Amino acid sequence: MLVKNGFVASESGMIKADIRLSGEIISEISADGAKLAALEGENIIDAEGMIILPGGVDMHTHMDLDLGHIRATDDFYTGTVAAACGGITTIVDHMAFGPRGNSIRQQVDEYHRLAEGKAVVDYGFHGVVDHVNDAVLAEIKDLAGEGVTSHKFYLTYDRKLSDKEILRLMDFTSDRGILLAVHAENDTLISYLREKFIKEGNTAPVYHARSRPPESETEAVSRMIKFAAVTGDAPLYIVHISCGSSVEIIRAARLGGQKNIFAETCPQYLFLDESLYLAEDGLKYIMSPPLRGEKERKSLWDGLICGDIDTIGTDHCPFFYNREKQLGKDDFTKTPGGAPGVEANLSLMFYQYIIGRLPIGEIVRLCCAEPARLSGIYPKKGLIAVGSDADLTIMHSDKTRVLTHSMFHENTDYTPYEGKLAAECPVMTISRGEIIAQEGSFLGKKGRGRFLKRGFFT
Repeated sequence: MLVKNGFVASESGMIKADIRLSGEIISEISADGAKLAALEGENIIDAEGMIILPGGVDMHTHMDLDLGHIRATDDFYTGTVAAACGGITTIVDHMAFGPRGNSIRQQVDEYHRLAEGKAVVDYGFHGVVDHVNDAVLAEIKDLAGEGVTSHKFYLTYDRKLSDKEILRLMDFTSDRGILLAVHAENDTLISYLREKFIKEGNTAPVYHARSRPPESETEAVSRMIKFAAVTGDAPLYIVHISCGSSVEIIRAARLGGQKNIFAETCPQYLFLDESLYLAEDGLKYIMSPPLRGEKERKSLWDGLICGDIDTIGTDHCPFFYNREKQLGKDDFTKTPGGAPGVEANLSLMFYQYIIGRLPIGEIVRLCCAEPARLSGIYPKKGLIAVGSDADLTIMHSDKTRVLTHSMFHENTDYTPYEGKLAAECPVMTISRGEIIAQEGSFLGKKGRGRFLKRGFFT
């Protein structure tokens, strides 16, 4: 395949160039403005006036998430079809907890079963840790050799780790190149407020947000950063940051010398706000952390624009509003947390380039390159370069649209981004040299996605 006449985007900007794809890799890129002659039998894609991004990398999805009594409604087929149509060519999925006493390896094996033969984009897994002992630490070491080089732990929910367990885990991983992801919310504060509100009869969706105030996040973020500092600057990836005050804590830690603190935010915290909980359909927006007020949202944007945030992940975890979400119609604590987002994300972020809010290099950094680096798959993914995988997302340079649920392929009955302005859907998504989506239609084959044996973060 030869992709001609497009503007090729990187973290440093754009050049006009042609890109030759040979099999599954990029084999040649012309010099700025130069042309590549077509070879006999080559499929020619004319990208005149369009911008070519590296295929998007979403390192925070929850496909087929099993909560015990309920499952997320996107499995590895429907969810990755949505990803492909949204310009995402790679996901790294956060595994659910298995039965109590399950080993991490048993969950990895289960996720291989769930994804193989279904995924249409390439994928990896983050392990999940709900207890720490010698056997768990040995598993973490062994699984790194099998391409699972990151693990997540929680500070809230039933399977949270204790502070002592976290310190032991960080001490073990700090010099092994293993990245620990943390869901940072203070469980004691949340539990106290939830019990208080329920006792007072305050069960409406807005009390989900009020029971998880910014302080519940910032305390946990601060504590985890301090734990990482005393365990040798243990690599720490703080997922779904929802408020600017967390960014300030991270910025201060970096200025203080901690080099291995990485921050992720999600489109919901950039484009939505807590007033939605007061709407009739407020249950749609129950997720953790919750949506925040305008002040926090503005300061989060300020941190993003200043480069203090490393990645945009979606925390994609959909449920049907008229089905699973209704479990909480009389009590917000009964609503499963999560929302769809993997298909809208790149269009929402690319729109920020169109309107001049973010330079194209920042879109590439946040949505492609840095997630690939932290996932241990760069420069195979996240970069347009000779020898990299032929993963490309071709975007109209200036076309926009108003998002509606009917545009999307996610297996749910709503989008939280209904009515939001965004870039037009990708003109084309190419994964390992194969066109898998075009103008919002999926063209790929079920099960074509491959498991990525990931290296260590860079």
